[in-house]
Amino acid sequence: MTVVYEDNHIIIVNKTASEIVQGDKTGDVPLSESVKLYLKEKYQKPGNVFIGVTHRLDRPVSGLVVFAKTSKALARLNDMFRKGEVKKTYWAIVKNLPKTGEEGLLTHYLVRNEKQNKSYAYDTERPGSKQAILHYRLLTCSNNYFLLEVDLKTGRHHQIRCQLAKVGSPIKGDLKYGFARSNPDGSICLHARSVSFIHPVSKQPIEVTAPVPPDNLWRALAEGIEDAPKHL
Repeated sequence: MTVVYEDNHIIIVNKTASEIVQGDKTGDVPLSESVKLYLKEKYQKPGNVFIGVTHRLDRPVSGLVVFAKTSKALARLNDMFRKGEVKKTYWAIVKNLPKTGEEGLLTHYLVRNEKQNKSYAYDTERPGSKQAILHYRLLTCSNNYFLLEVDLKTGRHHQIRCQLAKVGSPIKGDLKYGFARSNPDGSICLHARSVSFIHPVSKQPIEVTAPVPPDNLWRALAEGIEDAPKHL
């Protein structure tokens, strides 16, 4: 992880694809504990360090994660995430341009299968389904891949992965949702690129952007945005 923003109430880190936000059955050290250790060492705190988890990113996804450093910030951030007052933008690399074109609003109904840890997208409402909405647009492309910017309107389980797969554009490396092969490092090419919100305590606007992963394809596509629509 890399710290990209910090003040008295919140800390925002850029997560790598190998890190988990909270503990799970693997027993691997979660990002929340790594942030606690970072703060304990930085400020030489003798006792326990408070860190509140406000949202999650799937393990194979990289990018920004917002943590609360105080209980006041945690309660307010949780409420803001619930009300959709935190804007999160993602970048995704796909092999195929979505069937819906270079830009579109996707609306599906997602049904989560707990045993499979997977969601299924349907065009019409189903029993137990939740509506999922996202907007995407093409940023640039190479000879083999397309870079999409995704703006989430709702926050459902595996929403971006599931919805893009539904329109014929599974994310590079995402075997669970239909991509042909995995990435060598176990990641999928989905990156939580930016986050913006009104600070829960100071009420000042916060806007943070994460650098892309240190990967040749990510870098080439990111650099290609300035040259779009020219192919790399």
